Amino acid sequence: MRLNLLLTLAFGALLSCAAYAADSTAKFDTRIVERDGRKIAFHVISGKLPAIVLDAGGGNDSSYWKEFAPKLAKQTGAQIITYDRAGFGKSEEVPGAWSLTGAIDDLEAGLRELGATRGIILVSHSLAGEIATGIAGRHPDWFAGAVMVDANVPEFYTDEMIARQLKVYTPILESLRKAPPSPEGRQLLALAESFEPVSRAFYKMEWPGTVPVMVIVAEKPPQPDPADAQAWRDAHALFASKAPNRTLIIADKSSHDVVQDRPDIVLKAIADIMRQGQARK
Repeated sequence: MRLNLLLTLAFGALLSCAAYAADSTAKFDTRIVERDGRKIAFHVISGKLPAIVLDAGGGNDSSYWKEFAPKLAKQTGAQIITYDRAGFGKSEEVPGAWSLTGAIDDLEAGLRELGATRGIILVSHSLAGEIATGIAGRHPDWFAGAVMVDANVPEFYTDEMIARQLKVYTPILESLRKAPPSPEGRQLLALAESFEPVSRAFYKMEWPGTVPVMVIVAEKPPQPDPADAQAWRDAHALFASKAPNRTLIIADKSSHDVVQDRPDIVLKAIADIMRQGQARK
């Protein structure tokens, strides 16, 4: 979740953005896609189509998946695609506040360039849930299904919750502005400054009814306030209840970083989506 990452930065504990080369077991092919004069880095493990696309949360680049992606490739034999959002990893920055529409456009451009527009399984963590909702709504025919990994869902961003979060953002913004300059810091500041308008727009978005989704929620959500944490769980339960092709999964013994704490749950959810897709054929 965006707020949790900003709190992390405020206390001087930025998440590591290790290079893909650090994982010798992975054979990634980096492909640069250009959009609006900017370079966006996509990283591909070769395999059979359709592809599985992994999208990390806010504050993380594609190296978030450096241990998980090779396991997934071995388990499924599928082509695995990860990428660096603007300003992270090997992708160039976008000045100004973060744009959800721009982030959706970047992912769309990359998938088109890679020829991954049929039968995709999209796996999205944290902030990437907003991008997933946008691109699935724009191109529901591209996706066989999705796995939301403790991801942002529209139901959480009510007027009341936005107001509660905004009270926390004032000191966080001050900390971000005083922090030593860095590409990651600038992009997290862009996320913070866009929080209110993006959250209000996201609340109005709807997940397409034709795209199945596994909805994983952590036992220990990112919110430090117990009431907010319960609201997070309730929002995921509500999201999952809105269609018969959505399944709620509680990630026992897991923090917000379900991919690190309980990769088995994520791997099983992906396998279940794949089986459902095969059964529909």
